[in-house]
Formats: sequence, C-alpha cells, structure tokens
Amino acid sequence: MGLKEQITEDMKNAMRAKETEKLGTIRLLTAAMKQKEVDERVELTDTLVLAIIEKMIKQRKDSITQFEAGGRQDLVAIEKAELAVLSAYMPAAMSEAEIAAEVAAAVAQVNPAGPQDMGKVMAIVKAKLAGRADMTAVSGLVKAALTK
Repeated sequence: MGLKEQITEDMKNAMRAKETEKLGTIRLLTAAMKQKEVDERVELTDTLVLAIIEKMIKQRKDSITQFEAGGRQDLVAIEKAELAVLSAYMPAAMSEAEIAAEVAAAVAQVNPAGPQDMGKVMAIVKAKLAGRADMTAVSGLVKAALTK
C-alpha cells in the first residue's frame, strides 16, 4: 500500500474513532495532496507525498517557534499535535553517521572544485536522504565537507 492510500485509510479510521484532531490534520494533508495533483496535473508518488508532508512539518515547526515567542501556548499545543500526526508518516530518521557517510559518498562522486559545487552535491544527497534527514543539517555537513 502506498503512502497516499495509507493516509486515506488513516482518515477513515480517524472518522470511525471520532478522533477529531487527528482527522483535521489528515484532512489538511489530503487537501494539500489534491491541490498538488490539480495544480501540476500529476499522480502523486510516495516521494511527492513525502515532500508535501515535509513542507507541512516545516510550517508547523515555524509556527511553534512564532507562537512560543508570542506566548500563545494554546496554539503551540495545537501545532505540536498536528506535528505529531504528520511526523508519523515520515520514514525513520537516519543517524548522524549514516548521513555523514552519504555526504562523503556524494562529495567523492562529484569530485568538487570547492564550495561553488555545493548544488551538485546537494542534488545527489537530497535524492538519497529525502524525508529521512533534516536537510538544513545536511546542508551544513556538505558545506563543511566542501570547505576542507
């Protein structure tokens, strides 16, 4: 079963169990998926669904930061609940050692001339680590590897 079908099943189960918070988050996710399908006229693959989920997770993390700064703990709780539901669909995160190994392999594959080749390295790394690593941290590792 693909990720899209799993999300649809989870929505049905949340309806049956009357889990309103979970159902609301899943409905937001399905709406985002349908919007992408309509806008780009494509059938969503697991990779595209993961990209949508990553974007929504990033939005929730940004919102949590803003709400905490504004002292809105009620909204922080809502965003954290949505973040937990969305995070359940992401694949298991990779360890620091695994990420470092992938970065080293990509750097060796590109044989970069310097930091100007960061885009080439990131393209390779992003394809392999999509959804399994924080790309901001990966970017920092690539930058460090290229400036040695």
